[in-house]
Amino acid sequence: MRATHPPLLSANRYPLTATIKIMPDDAIPPLSGYSEPELDRAFAAVAAEVEFSAQSLRTPGDKEDFRLQWLGRKQGRLKLISDAWLKSAPPDAKKLIGQRFNTLKARIEQRLDAAASTIPADALDAQAIDITLPGARRPLGAEHPLIRTWNEIVAIFARMGYSVGVGPEVETDYYNFESLNFPPGHPARDTQDTLVVAGQERKPLRDRLLLRTHTSPVQIRTMEQQPPPLRIVIPGKVHRNDAADATHYPIFHQVEGLCVDTNITFADLKGTLDFAMKALFGSSVKTRFFPSFFPFTEPSADVQISCPFCGQAGCRKCKFSGWIELLGCGMVDPAVFEFARLRQPAYDPKKISGFAFGMGIDRVAMMKYGIGDIGLLYSGDLRFLEQFA
Repeated sequence: MRATHPPLLSANRYPLTATIKIMPDDAIPPLSGYSEPELDRAFAAVAAEVEFSAQSLRTPGDKEDFRLQWLGRKQGRLKLISDAWLKSAPPDAKKLIGQRFNTLKARIEQRLDAAASTIPADALDAQAIDITLPGARRPLGAEHPLIRTWNEIVAIFARMGYSVGVGPEVETDYYNFESLNFPPGHPARDTQDTLVVAGQERKPLRDRLLLRTHTSPVQIRTMEQQPPPLRIVIPGKVHRNDAADATHYPIFHQVEGLCVDTNITFADLKGTLDFAMKALFGSSVKTRFFPSFFPFTEPSADVQISCPFCGQAGCRKCKFSGWIELLGCGMVDPAVFEFARLRQPAYDPKKISGFAFGMGIDRVAMMKYGIGDIGLLYSGDLRFLEQFA
């Protein structure tokens, strides 16, 4: 409880020897005058009020009540006194009142300091926090299924010695297409459904900006910066002008990989992907490769895995075929090394070789967690996300 205190005493109403009466906290009587004797008597009365309130300081709670009573920023007694006496005083009296006001504030702070040294230690201990008690448990949010799948894939390749590559989502035509062996006019550009930044018609084609359609630009950027040997895995967001339906969305995520060294063969590619698929879907999963085409790899292949959900017996997820097409891959085309060689001479296609691969993180997440509509991954619906808590 807050300590009761006497009213402020004006110079002509109550002499200092008068009996102290308890009045409400906001009872701030006006000053009867601004002469030094009158101000001395008024502030002496307030000092008596402070001493009266300080007599009840016996616990940490009493100390905090006293501090708020007198020094509170909004309703403290000093704030009310300042509003009632100092702000309304004539200019020639403000200095006299300010000096006495500062002396009064110092007296209050002295009483607080004195209370800190006189309150019994056991009273302070009663208010202390017991650090041996368990803290309040704060519930953690669920990891998004996309992020969970992203981290799982990256962790698999990290165990094989791959580092993570990153790059900008807004790319130039040069890095997104030309340096990856998509020359201007190449028909493979049309299949990318590219979203371009408007108002760049005056720029050369290779300098025009677009939203990257795959994470492959990070491959060429990394080769320009680092000589071989090189092993990187590149997860990230990509954009294409796809109409939204159950399996397509204008935004999705890819993870690509690149390995470059001397004497890298297609057998190394097959062994790497077979190990990764078994780590991701289980040791019983098989892989098979079919010829395909990608401008930046030669030869190229599509990779299928045996359905991990039905054991090749046939189900809806594998369209009753027993196999699921999951990613594309191939040996890095020598033309791509020639582009990297412009800035990093070590990428001589006569001396080195490499492979690259890529898959959709969204599709893997949908397979693993039985998600039927890709739009749910981007809806932000807590009813959906809480299922993964």
